Amino acid sequence: MGDRIADPWGERTPYGPGENWPVRVDMQLADGIGEADVDRWVQSASILHSNGDAMDIAVRDGRIAGVRGRPDDRVNHGRLDPKDLYGWQANNSADRLTRPLVRQGARLVEADWDTAMDRIVNRSRDLLRGPGGWGHLGFYTSGQLFLEEYYTLGVLGKAGIGTPHMDGNTRLCTATAAAALKASFGTDGQPGSYTDVDHCDAIALWGHNVAETQTVLWMRMLDRRRGANPPAMLAVDPRSTPVAREADVHLPVRTGTNQALLNGLLREMIRRGWHDEQYVNAHTIGFDELCRVVEPYSIDRVAEICDLKPADVECAAELLGHAERLLSTVLQGFYQSNQATAAACQVNNLHLLRGMIGRPGAGIYQMNGQPTAQNTRETGADGDLPGLRNWGNPEHIRELAELWNVDEMTIPHWSPPTHAMQIWRYAEQGSIKLLWISATNPAVSLPDLARIRRILAKPELFVVVQDLFLTETAQLADVVLPAATWGEKTGTFTNVDRTVHLSEKAVDPPGEARADLDIFLDYARRMDFRNRDGAPLIDWTTPEEAYAAWQRCSAGRPCDYTPISYEGLRAGGIQWGGERLYTDGVFNTDPDYCETYGQDLTTGAEFTADHYRAKEPAGRAFLHAADFQPSPEVPSDDYPLLLTTGRTVYQFHTRTKTGRAPELNAAAPDVWVELHREDADRYGITDGDLVGIASPRGAIEARARIGGIRPGVVFVPFHYGYFDVEPARRRPRAANEMTVTAWDPVSKQPIFKVAAVRIAKLTRSDC
Repeated sequence: MGDRIADPWGERTPYGPGENWPVRVDMQLADGIGEADVDRWVQSASILHSNGDAMDIAVRDGRIAGVRGRPDDRVNHGRLDPKDLYGWQANNSADRLTRPLVRQGARLVEADWDTAMDRIVNRSRDLLRGPGGWGHLGFYTSGQLFLEEYYTLGVLGKAGIGTPHMDGNTRLCTATAAAALKASFGTDGQPGSYTDVDHCDAIALWGHNVAETQTVLWMRMLDRRRGANPPAMLAVDPRSTPVAREADVHLPVRTGTNQALLNGLLREMIRRGWHDEQYVNAHTIGFDELCRVVEPYSIDRVAEICDLKPADVECAAELLGHAERLLSTVLQGFYQSNQATAAACQVNNLHLLRGMIGRPGAGIYQMNGQPTAQNTRETGADGDLPGLRNWGNPEHIRELAELWNVDEMTIPHWSPPTHAMQIWRYAEQGSIKLLWISATNPAVSLPDLARIRRILAKPELFVVVQDLFLTETAQLADVVLPAATWGEKTGTFTNVDRTVHLSEKAVDPPGEARADLDIFLDYARRMDFRNRDGAPLIDWTTPEEAYAAWQRCSAGRPCDYTPISYEGLRAGGIQWGGERLYTDGVFNTDPDYCETYGQDLTTGAEFTADHYRAKEPAGRAFLHAADFQPSPEVPSDDYPLLLTTGRTVYQFHTRTKTGRAPELNAAAPDVWVELHREDADRYGITDGDLVGIASPRGAIEARARIGGIRPGVVFVPFHYGYFDVEPARRRPRAANEMTVTAWDPVSKQPIFKVAAVRIAKLTRSDC
């Protein structure tokens, strides 16, 4: 294996359409250790991206000593992301939390588990007994726990406490994927399969820098591109990413104008007869309205709105219109931008118009950003109901009440669930008085960080943080619980194309750290949550028992896990729902089965059950239409540039793990700002200069990198907080100091990709 820092994607193994992707096994072991020195290999998969790469964990002397890709797994065929190859070292980091911490005045001090849990339980009981009860408790979780842990959290929150205030950082990365799938197809669940890469003749990447966010999926695409009859490629991204440089057509779209672009492309599909009229008539609703809305979006008008060359828009339309097996992927360039759900739905529309869904090579990946984000949505650890049920459907509520043996009114369903941004608003206003944060770091990842720090520091807000390290968020907590992580516990999780993997416990967690499942179970036991018969509400004690409970909950729903057992997963990843969904053109839109009755794409207003039933969907998909609207924040004289944020291949989320892997951190140790040569010349900035970037909310300092982005836009990676910098040497560097508190009206996903900023070269006196 070559240098996977210098070459993140490794050597090519070309293959042609319809052929099997060749195996290539990647492995990385600790220095001085060879394969013969490994005591045992333990089955797992990655939690440092959403691709779901299967691997074995090397164990030597009771410690994790490396990883090796699993050659027979359907997802990665042995390959591993650089974050997989090196990120395991964080497990062995000397600064892991090993004992609970509780606040004494301005300090966090070590305590035993009874002391820490008593503080949480006593505060919980006091709040539940007082006026407002359940309304005072909120849970903000992650995209890195296991399915069994999410389901347990969902049950204790929804059936034990009865609070609707449950969400997580998946709201920041994957909420629009779920919203778009539900809006178009009736329920969550990716229609496509990773094997569609093996069959497609065109790939369109909509705001998706797959080369850095899901590197193994990019390897698969590159291997097709180097083989016989390679697929054409379209990239829509304001930056010149590795994907954009590989693409046959690159549209460096003006940030915030995705909806206008898609409207124009759909217009071309319709006007030029590139749509499948028979499929549209048989399997969709809304074609006439879609035609009406997109008609004004001529190529020239779209080019003007998006600041593109008309000829390039024309080339993109021809690529899409001539494809016989089109594969589309969508990620944060759409999800975290203006009109997120509306734009993501237009990608669904493209495939519905062309009849390219449910067959080999014709698929959609509404991607996830977090590795186990799919499970938060499936199990109800976020605002959704478990089993992809509809909170507005009384029968679905009755099903859950019967399953959990609780009163129907205990389960929150009287209004839309509380999304993450509203949870933080309630904490700011004082109605949420206990906020339990598990496996995430909102003091770096949420928008407008100065505001988030003020909320976390409010003396009347009781903050619980459950994590591996003393993160920027944990430092502001009242109680910190040391958690076990991947490799130190057993559980399952599901990737983007619905592949479920089992991750077995390989080593013991350090010190007194506990699995997240055990922490939630301990809380439920101490709170003495009971069902209607007086028995414990949660009667499972092990991961496999929790999984069995989840199987009962998912039975008969789109995400039915009953055919998938732990034993079956020990042979490799298994997809729920089969290789592809909707192969017969029948969608999950039946009113008694669907996950939502829909929302207005412009306002987010919820539609009623009667409104939905009147459409008589009868298993047909929805073609949703929406006009383009400008972003909520646009450049001005004071803030003339647009900020977009994103990731680098070497870091994940807020670097809690990857920042502690020497090779990864050395490759990307600090924040930078990327700007176009024209903007650099205008402000007198050269490569490597220290630059100040400011928005109306905050400012940071970063070294300049010239090139690789469209004029008028600057890019800053969002990973960088302050945990690894001595206080005396800290300078503001978190991109979210500058981002805006605004969100999509449907998915409620924050708009990280559109914020007005100004830049200036910093002189030595400024520093």
